[in-house]
Order: sequence, then structure tokens, then C-alpha cells
Amino acid sequence: MEFLVVAGSLLWVALILVPWRPWSTRERLESGCERGEQDLSDVTALVPARNEAAVIERTLSALANQGPGLQVILVDDQSSDDTASLALSTLSTGLRVFKGEPPRPGWTGKLWALEQGWRNTKSELVLLMDADIELAPRMIGALKQKLIDEELDLVSIMARLRMESFWEKLLAPAFIYFFKLLYPFSVGNNPSSRLGVAAGGCILVRSETLRRTGAFLSVRDALIDDCSLAGSVKNSGGRTWIGLSHSVRSHRPYPRLSSFFEMVERTAFTQLRYSLWLLLATTFIMVLAFWFPWIGLVASSLVVRRFALVGVCAMLAAYWPTLRYYRRSVLWALMLPFIAALYLLMTWSSALRYWRGERSEWKGRVYARN
Repeated sequence: MEFLVVAGSLLWVALILVPWRPWSTRERLESGCERGEQDLSDVTALVPARNEAAVIERTLSALANQGPGLQVILVDDQSSDDTASLALSTLSTGLRVFKGEPPRPGWTGKLWALEQGWRNTKSELVLLMDADIELAPRMIGALKQKLIDEELDLVSIMARLRMESFWEKLLAPAFIYFFKLLYPFSVGNNPSSRLGVAAGGCILVRSETLRRTGAFLSVRDALIDDCSLAGSVKNSGGRTWIGLSHSVRSHRPYPRLSSFFEMVERTAFTQLRYSLWLLLATTFIMVLAFWFPWIGLVASSLVVRRFALVGVCAMLAAYWPTLRYYRRSVLWALMLPFIAALYLLMTWSSALRYWRGERSEWKGRVYARN
């Protein structure tokens, strides 16, 4: 056990020291970074929406404050609620609503909705937005300026998740933290790296780039569609960038622990490529890293206790930038072993569902195992 304590502690030291710094929050973009008000006549916001009556008014109201010329296409993806009518009553100009067709075989629902909207888009730039995302005023202008100034093909923002209920405060910052560990932003932003990193809630991309990569057809069955799209762009020679922002907020509620289970279960085992060996390796690494340094604090050996103390301090230090960015108390970091155990349980639940024949489920649509 002493060896495991030392190994787990050294993992955290290594994480702090790696040059790509996945724990950092240095990749940021806020509204107001643009130079003056942007003309958005060359941008179309593409919003797939399936039963989003609870959030669509807020999303479209925010789009109305982005700047002149913005066009919005909302694809009503077989909704059974008032999504379409609420959208039309909220945004009176610049909005087109299309009734989406049922997904074709081999397509996920969201990507098929985006494909239908894309076919009706003629602008130079396309903003791919989830229906629960609220943008601060002029945020699209900041995205556009970033894309133009740095000659990028795709710019993406990891939205700030809602942090109101206890479970949201506990698990939402960790969700973003774990995402950055799996998909380091600085590596994804490096033109020489082939790692594609994007967050599907807010992506600004050049239409020419979409055409060159085959648009959504090339990733039509992907569950982690955002990173798949970014990977497709990079494989075609394009450049991408992803960052954090307080100006891009998700208002999808996760009031209960079961809400987070449902969200994580959709893609957790997909991230492990449906591999039992990767699942077992992930389980071992997470137990080693998140639990053994704490266990080592009560070891009989003074040397082991010192290693454990260094590991625990490095663990807390690595999580602190995320907590500080989202204005959470550092005391939440003390819950990391419990948080990691919950996410590990969600990952196993995702695997069990896959082994039962269900690849993923979202809003009543079940995607069967291939």
C-alpha cells in the first residue's frame, strides 16, 4: 500500500509540472474583447432545439443583443412542447424556424438537426449553439474577432454550467475540470497537435471549413460531436481554439444527482472507446490518484506520510484554479475524493448501459449499441 500512496502522490506532482498545464484556466475569452460593435451580417446562429420551451426564450433574447445583422436558424427537432411558438414570439426579426425531420439512420438527432439547418445557411460564418446557452451582449463579436485576428477556422467556448443546487455546486466545476484533464485546452489549441477539442454549446466556425470537411456528414454518428468536429477540422489542416468564459452560460438545470448521472452516462463510456480495459485502467488510476494520497496521511511511515501530504497539497492546488475561476470556495476541493468516486460510478453506469445494448439516450431518443 505504501507504494500506491507514493505513486498516487507523484501523479499529482507530475500533473502540476507538465508543460501543457491542463489544470490552468489561462485560456479565456469574454465579451467586450472585440474592437467596437461588430457587423454580424456574415454570421448565422444555428440552434437545434428539442423540447426546449423552458430555456429557448432566454437563449433567443440574448441573441437579440449581439449586434446588427445576425441571422438565426432554429431547427425544431420534433418537439412536443411549445419550443417553436415561443421562439417565434421571442425573436421577431432575423429568425427562421424549420420543422426538423426525424433523424435518418446512422445520424444522431442533434447532428441531423444541424445538418438540416446548415443546408439553409449561406453566411460566411456559422455559430453552432445549444438551445440552453445564453450569451452575454456582443459575445459573438468577441468570437468573430478572435477567429479573424488569429486566422482560426473554429473557435469554441466551454460554457459556464449552472451552479445553484448543492449537486450543481459540487459537480459542475469538477465536470469542466475533468474535461480539461481529458482534453487539455492548450494541446487542442496547438496547431501542431492533432487533438481536436471543442465544446458543442458554443462553436463559431467558417462555412468554408465546414464544406471542406464534409460538415456534419463526416461526424454524423458521433456522440462526442464537438470534439469530433474539431478533430475533423484539424485533420483537414484547419486551426482551432477553445477557452473558458463567464460570458457563455448554460441554464440547463441539474438539480438532483440523478440529473448529473443522466448527463455523464450519455458519453462517459464513449470517451473510453467502449473498452473494458480502458475502463479498468481508468478505475485504477482514479482510485490511485484521488484516494491513496489521503489514505497515506495516516500511514505508519513518516516518509510515506510526507509523500502523501505533498500529493494532497498538489491535488488541492491543481483544482484550485477551477474553483477560483468559478468563484467557489477552496473548501470544495476537500470533496474531490467523493466527487471522483461519483464520476467513476457514473462511468461504470454508462458502461453497464452500453453492455445492455443502449449506446446513449437523450430526450426520449435511444441510440442502440452498434
